[in-house]
Amino acid sequence: MKRILGTFILVIALCLISACEQPKHSSTLERILDNGVLKVGTNYGLTTYYHGATGPEGFEYELAEGFADYLGVRLEIFPYYTLNELFPQLSSHHLDLIAAGISVTQERESKFRFGPAYQSVSQKIVFKQGNVRPRSAVDLTEKMMVIAGSSHAETLRNFKEFHQHLEWQETDEKDAEELMEMVLNDELAYTIVDSNILALLRRRHPDLSIGFTINAEQGVAWALDQTQDDSLLAALIEYFGLIQKDGRLAALEDKYFGHVRQFNYVDTREFIRSARTKLDEYRPWFEQYAEDIDWRLLAAMSYQESHWDPKAKSPTGVRGMMMLTLATAKEMGVKSRLDPEQSIRGGSQYFEKLVKRIPARIQEPDRIWFALAAYNIGLGHLEDARVLTEKQGGNPDMWIDVKQRLPQLRQKKYYKTTRYGYARGDEAVTYVDNIRRYYDTLVWLDGQDADTLDEAEDAAQTVAD
Repeated sequence: MKRILGTFILVIALCLISACEQPKHSSTLERILDNGVLKVGTNYGLTTYYHGATGPEGFEYELAEGFADYLGVRLEIFPYYTLNELFPQLSSHHLDLIAAGISVTQERESKFRFGPAYQSVSQKIVFKQGNVRPRSAVDLTEKMMVIAGSSHAETLRNFKEFHQHLEWQETDEKDAEELMEMVLNDELAYTIVDSNILALLRRRHPDLSIGFTINAEQGVAWALDQTQDDSLLAALIEYFGLIQKDGRLAALEDKYFGHVRQFNYVDTREFIRSARTKLDEYRPWFEQYAEDIDWRLLAAMSYQESHWDPKAKSPTGVRGMMMLTLATAKEMGVKSRLDPEQSIRGGSQYFEKLVKRIPARIQEPDRIWFALAAYNIGLGHLEDARVLTEKQGGNPDMWIDVKQRLPQLRQKKYYKTTRYGYARGDEAVTYVDNIRRYYDTLVWLDGQDADTLDEAEDAAQTVAD
């Protein structure tokens, strides 16, 4: 018996020694921290990742950059053109995660793990304004195309069980905007678009109309490899919990989507028409006097103020392209508010002055949104709203918090406690949102013009050669 016990103890000891000699496998998170790099896959797109004037931009990019900073590592972005290229990179362990506005669907959950949902989107059937509106899946009888590997294709496969007539094509050669342009050009009858992307693109293409919601709201989350341990997922949960609590997630969402939640078809059509027919006359002055401000933002302000009408006049007495008061015009050295060049110069200089008076600790782009609100209702009323925000537990340096309190300046129980009293703060919120929408559209239109010019120059060079 003693011999058997001794043999057993020896076996246990040998096993323990063997276990100690085996290499210890580090977790996914430890590997990322040791390497000092977070590898994130995404796709090119308006809401995901693209190269802007000052470098990489995009809602998903900024979220990923924030997560890398949270971990204390360097971010490496790997952008792909199609979802069918992107997902295999995760399965083959070339990426740590995918941040690409991915909707969490039943089919995808069977293949990947997902972090916490940080947005909700619904899927919309879109068609061209003026064509017959499809009101249900029964009406989808004409040509339709969706992106291959997308949640939209999965939705259609699910609908096919109940609507055998459904036919569609899947493509890797087009993105969401190109499919919508095909709808506008009558090359397609319909496509499917996520609600957040549609909200942005209708500012460029107002003739896109919604037929019906083909899939209700789904969560949007980052995808992780199904075989990895829980360490990276745990870090994601902590990160998203933190930025939700401190307001950074809400501020980032407001930066990209907050100003496009409301859509006005007539206003958008009229703005694009005016930009193409009236803006060229005044553009040289916007460019000349914008200085450190993007001239397109100044032009968007002017459209909101006067619809680019040099003789515009409001009941309160403000006049001209930039709707200057007499006092402001005098301060800026404007002798005639009806002279478009003088008005643009004066408005630009006054706005620049407001930007400089916003507290230095307030970061971009909130600093610009605050200055726009001040241009509309004055710095005093803006400061009142910031004080109310702080008293109510919000962050007075974040636009998303302050814009919730600006409408309170119309309510006696709030404005009687402020220094400057009553103000139409809700109008200031609308004012800023409108300018942001006009600005986005001008940036897109300006890019379109540049592309057209490049194509013309290339064609001319080809002929010359």
